[in-house]
Amino acid sequence: MKRYILHGRPGWGSVLTEAQLDWYGLPYDFVDDGDLFEDDKARWKLAKLNPLPQYPTLILPDGQVMTESAAITLHLADAAKSFDLVPEPTDTTRPRFLRWLVFIVANIYPTFTYADVPGRFVPGEKAAKGFRANIDEYQKTLWSMVEAEAKAPWFLGKRFSALDIYFCAMTRWRPREPWFEENAPKVFAAGRKCDDLPKLKAVWLRNYPPE
Repeated sequence: MKRYILHGRPGWGSVLTEAQLDWYGLPYDFVDDGDLFEDDKARWKLAKLNPLPQYPTLILPDGQVMTESAAITLHLADAAKSFDLVPEPTDTTRPRFLRWLVFIVANIYPTFTYADVPGRFVPGEKAAKGFRANIDEYQKTLWSMVEAEAKAPWFLGKRFSALDIYFCAMTRWRPREPWFEENAPKVFAAGRKCDDLPKLKAVWLRNYPPE
Protein backbone atom coordinates (compact mmCIF):
# COMPACT_ATOMS: atom_id res chain seq x y z
CA MET A 1 0.00 0.00 0.00
CA LYS A 2 1.30 3.45 -0.89
CA ARG A 3 2.08 5.64 2.07
CA TYR A 4 1.53 9.24 3.08
CA ILE A 5 4.56 11.38 3.87
CA LEU A 6 4.07 13.90 6.65
CA HIS A 7 6.61 16.71 6.91
CA GLY A 8 6.68 18.18 10.39
CA ARG A 9 8.43 18.43 13.71
CA PRO A 10 7.54 16.80 17.04
CA GLY A 11 5.32 19.06 19.12
CA TRP A 12 4.60 21.45 16.25
CA GLY A 13 1.43 21.82 14.18
CA SER A 14 2.13 18.62 12.29
CA VAL A 15 0.87 16.72 15.34
CA LEU A 16 -2.69 17.65 14.33
CA THR A 17 -2.33 15.61 11.15
CA GLU A 18 -0.12 12.92 12.68
CA ALA A 19 -2.79 12.14 15.29
CA GLN A 20 -5.47 11.77 12.63
CA LEU A 21 -3.30 9.47 10.52
CA ASP A 22 -2.77 7.32 13.61
CA TRP A 23 -6.47 7.34 14.43
CA TYR A 24 -7.47 6.11 10.98
CA GLY A 25 -4.59 3.67 10.74
CA LEU A 26 -3.38 5.19 7.49
CA PRO A 27 0.21 4.24 6.63
CA TYR A 28 2.65 7.14 6.67
CA ASP A 29 6.24 8.16 7.12
CA PHE A 30 7.16 11.13 9.28
CA VAL A 31 9.91 13.45 8.05
CA ASP A 32 11.34 15.88 10.60
CA ASP A 33 12.54 18.77 8.48
CA GLY A 34 13.82 20.79 11.42
CA ASP A 35 13.14 24.11 13.12
CA LEU A 36 11.60 26.40 10.53
CA PHE A 37 12.30 29.48 12.66
CA GLU A 38 15.98 28.84 13.29
CA ASP A 39 17.13 26.84 10.27
CA ASP A 40 17.27 28.60 6.90
CA LYS A 41 18.03 25.31 5.14
CA ALA A 42 14.93 23.73 6.65
CA ARG A 43 12.74 26.56 5.36
CA TRP A 44 14.34 26.45 1.92
CA LYS A 45 13.90 22.67 1.68
CA LEU A 46 10.24 22.69 2.73
CA ALA A 47 9.46 25.68 0.51
CA LYS A 48 10.00 23.40 -2.49
CA LEU A 49 6.83 21.59 -1.40
CA ASN A 50 4.98 24.30 0.50
CA PRO A 51 5.90 27.87 -0.44
CA LEU A 52 4.90 29.34 2.94
CA PRO A 53 6.67 27.07 4.37
CA GLN A 54 4.72 25.63 7.31
CA TYR A 55 3.84 22.40 9.06
CA PRO A 56 1.91 20.25 8.43
CA THR A 57 2.83 19.53 4.84
CA LEU A 58 1.36 16.22 3.70
CA ILE A 59 2.28 14.28 0.56
CA LEU A 60 -0.60 12.07 -0.50
CA PRO A 61 -0.01 8.54 -1.79
CA ASP A 62 -0.56 9.78 -5.37
CA GLY A 63 2.09 12.48 -4.92
CA GLN A 64 -0.18 15.48 -4.46
CA VAL A 65 0.82 18.02 -1.82
CA MET A 66 -1.68 19.09 0.82
CA THR A 67 -1.25 21.92 3.31
CA GLU A 68 -3.65 23.66 5.71
CA SER A 69 -4.65 21.44 8.61
CA ALA A 70 -8.40 21.98 8.21
CA ALA A 71 -8.29 20.90 4.58
CA ILE A 72 -6.20 17.89 5.54
CA THR A 73 -8.69 17.03 8.31
CA LEU A 74 -11.59 16.93 5.85
CA HIS A 75 -9.57 15.06 3.21
CA LEU A 76 -8.37 12.33 5.57
CA ALA A 77 -11.93 11.66 6.71
CA ASP A 78 -12.88 11.14 3.05
CA ALA A 79 -9.81 9.03 2.36
CA ALA A 80 -10.50 6.81 5.38
CA LYS A 81 -14.23 6.69 4.54
CA SER A 82 -14.85 7.46 8.19
CA PHE A 83 -17.05 9.82 10.18
CA ASP A 84 -15.11 9.20 13.41
CA LEU A 85 -13.47 12.63 13.47
CA VAL A 86 -15.63 14.64 11.04
CA PRO A 87 -19.42 14.49 11.44
CA GLU A 88 -21.23 13.18 8.38
CA PRO A 89 -23.30 15.64 6.30
CA THR A 90 -26.58 14.58 7.93
CA ASP A 91 -25.21 14.90 11.48
CA THR A 92 -26.73 17.92 13.23
CA THR A 93 -23.34 18.70 14.81
CA ARG A 94 -21.63 19.14 11.43
CA PRO A 95 -22.33 22.88 11.02
CA ARG A 96 -20.86 23.60 14.47
CA PHE A 97 -17.91 21.36 13.73
CA LEU A 98 -17.13 23.13 10.45
CA ARG A 99 -17.62 26.58 11.95
CA TRP A 100 -15.21 26.05 14.81
CA LEU A 101 -12.67 24.07 12.81
CA VAL A 102 -12.34 26.99 10.42
CA PHE A 103 -12.44 29.50 13.29
CA ILE A 104 -9.48 27.82 14.95
CA VAL A 105 -7.33 27.64 11.83
CA ALA A 106 -8.35 31.04 10.45
CA ASN A 107 -8.16 33.01 13.68
CA ILE A 108 -6.24 31.27 16.47
CA TYR A 109 -3.59 29.42 14.51
CA PRO A 110 -2.30 32.60 12.79
CA THR A 111 -1.57 34.16 16.17
CA PHE A 112 1.36 31.75 16.41
CA THR A 113 2.50 32.64 12.91
CA TYR A 114 2.75 36.31 13.85
CA ALA A 115 3.81 36.09 17.49
CA ASP A 116 6.33 33.24 17.46
CA VAL A 117 8.92 35.45 15.74
CA PRO A 118 7.43 38.95 15.85
CA GLY A 119 10.57 40.54 14.45
CA ARG A 120 9.61 39.19 11.04
CA PHE A 121 6.67 41.58 10.99
CA VAL A 122 7.53 44.50 13.28
CA PRO A 123 10.93 46.23 13.18
CA GLY A 124 12.68 47.08 16.42
CA GLU A 125 12.98 44.99 19.57
CA LYS A 126 10.68 47.15 21.70
CA ALA A 127 7.95 47.28 19.07
CA ALA A 128 8.24 43.53 18.48
CA LYS A 129 7.78 42.81 22.20
CA GLY A 130 4.67 44.98 22.31
CA PHE A 131 3.34 43.33 19.16
CA ARG A 132 3.89 39.89 20.68
CA ALA A 133 2.18 40.87 23.93
CA ASN A 134 -0.86 42.26 22.12
CA ILE A 135 -1.25 39.16 19.96
CA ASP A 136 -0.91 36.87 22.97
CA GLU A 137 -3.71 38.76 24.71
CA TYR A 138 -5.86 38.69 21.59
CA GLN A 139 -5.32 34.93 21.38
CA LYS A 140 -6.76 34.56 24.89
CA THR A 141 -9.84 36.48 23.77
CA LEU A 142 -10.27 34.10 20.85
CA TRP A 143 -9.96 31.05 23.09
CA SER A 144 -12.61 32.54 25.37
CA MET A 145 -14.96 32.59 22.37
CA VAL A 146 -14.30 28.89 21.78
CA GLU A 147 -14.81 28.11 25.45
CA ALA A 148 -18.19 29.86 25.41
CA GLU A 149 -19.36 27.41 22.73
CA ALA A 150 -17.84 24.27 24.24
CA LYS A 151 -19.97 21.49 25.62
CA ALA A 152 -18.92 18.41 27.62
CA PRO A 153 -17.29 15.99 27.75
CA TRP A 154 -16.19 16.87 24.19
CA PHE A 155 -16.51 20.17 22.37
CA LEU A 156 -19.57 18.96 20.46
CA GLY A 157 -21.03 17.26 23.53
CA LYS A 158 -21.19 13.48 23.58
CA ARG A 159 -19.59 13.29 20.14
CA PHE A 160 -15.78 13.14 19.89
CA SER A 161 -14.29 14.90 16.86
CA ALA A 162 -11.10 16.24 15.35
CA LEU A 163 -11.70 19.48 17.28
CA ASP A 164 -10.79 17.63 20.46
CA ILE A 165 -7.54 16.51 18.84
CA TYR A 166 -6.78 20.17 18.12
CA PHE A 167 -7.44 21.01 21.77
CA CYS A 168 -5.22 18.17 22.97
CA ALA A 169 -2.27 19.70 21.14
CA MET A 170 -3.05 23.40 21.30
CA THR A 171 -3.70 23.53 25.06
CA ARG A 172 -0.04 22.58 25.40
CA TRP A 173 0.95 25.69 23.43
CA ARG A 174 0.64 29.33 24.48
CA PRO A 175 -0.93 30.46 26.74
CA ARG A 176 -0.12 27.04 28.27
CA GLU A 177 -2.02 24.51 30.31
CA PRO A 178 -2.45 26.47 33.59
CA TRP A 179 -4.20 29.30 31.72
CA PHE A 180 -6.52 26.91 29.90
CA GLU A 181 -7.34 25.00 33.07
CA GLU A 182 -8.39 28.23 34.79
CA ASN A 183 -9.89 30.22 31.93
CA ALA A 184 -11.10 27.64 29.40
CA PRO A 185 -11.88 24.58 31.55
CA LYS A 186 -14.15 22.82 29.03
CA VAL A 187 -11.61 23.15 26.22
CA PHE A 188 -8.87 22.04 28.60
CA ALA A 189 -10.88 19.05 29.86
CA ALA A 190 -11.61 17.86 26.31
CA GLY A 191 -7.92 18.08 25.48
CA ARG A 192 -6.82 16.12 28.51
CA LYS A 193 -9.56 13.52 27.99
CA CYS A 194 -8.13 13.04 24.51
CA ASP A 195 -4.78 12.14 26.09
CA ASP A 196 -6.27 8.90 27.34
CA LEU A 197 -7.72 7.58 24.08
CA PRO A 198 -5.86 4.31 23.31
CA LYS A 199 -5.51 5.06 19.59
CA LEU A 200 -3.72 8.34 20.31
CA LYS A 201 -1.53 7.62 23.33
CA ALA A 202 1.50 6.83 21.18
CA VAL A 203 1.30 10.02 19.13
CA TRP A 204 1.11 12.22 22.24
CA LEU A 205 4.09 10.44 23.77
CA ARG A 206 6.10 10.94 20.58
CA ASN A 207 5.31 14.63 20.44
CA TYR A 208 5.11 15.49 24.14
CA PRO A 209 7.25 13.00 26.08
CA PRO A 210 7.17 13.22 29.87
CA GLU A 211 9.75 15.65 31.19
